[in-house]
Amino acid sequence: MIRLYHVALSPFCRKVRLTLAEKKLEVELVEERYWEQQADFLRRNPAGKVPVLKMDGMMMAESQAICEYIDETHADAPLMPRDPAARYEVRRLCSWFDDKFNTEVTQRIMGERVWKKVRKEGYPDSKTVKAGLSAIKYHLDYMGWLLEQRRWLAGDVMTLADFSAAAHLSCLDYISDVDWNRQEAVKDWYAKIKSRPAFRSLLADQLPGMPPAPQYAELDF
Repeated sequence: MIRLYHVALSPFCRKVRLTLAEKKLEVELVEERYWEQQADFLRRNPAGKVPVLKMDGMMMAESQAICEYIDETHADAPLMPRDPAARYEVRRLCSWFDDKFNTEVTQRIMGERVWKKVRKEGYPDSKTVKAGLSAIKYHLDYMGWLLEQRRWLAGDVMTLADFSAAAHLSCLDYISDVDWNRQEAVKDWYAKIKSRPAFRSLLADQLPGMPPAPQYAELDF
């Protein structure tokens, strides 16, 4: 049985969950309070981060490496193109969202509005949240520019780049912090990817102490 040690509103865990679901692989989800740095968890991943995937007799860490392993070992519904230049573009965009977008947007907004509450670390810093809300405008505009030229973010087929972006945006959508009307192309793209069966389990996520995801978001599209 595949087992994923995860946190529901971690975009990196969500990217792995989307990949597993797209490949129709059943997985046991284990909520991991990784910030407590328990000894058992540190034995699974000395880096002390989620996600951690137990699969094929291995304990794997780092979401991008995990997703590419899953894609390479399960040929159905490929998420990485064969052409080297196209693979480069997918990896470039995965890095864009998991590094730049995460630093400028996800960490600032989710860190202040969600994780401080979950970890009982005090009240949100309004300046940090404001900086994240300002930065997301640039990223949505960049996505809109990409989607004016392509059907999906990295090209004409859905790839891991789309899952990387959707994983981050779905976390922010959970707390209604995405202006979907800013870029019509991005709004349409998100509606398309959100309607996939692989997305269903993410829509049911809820963190203890946090309200459920707003259901009206389904109707906005």
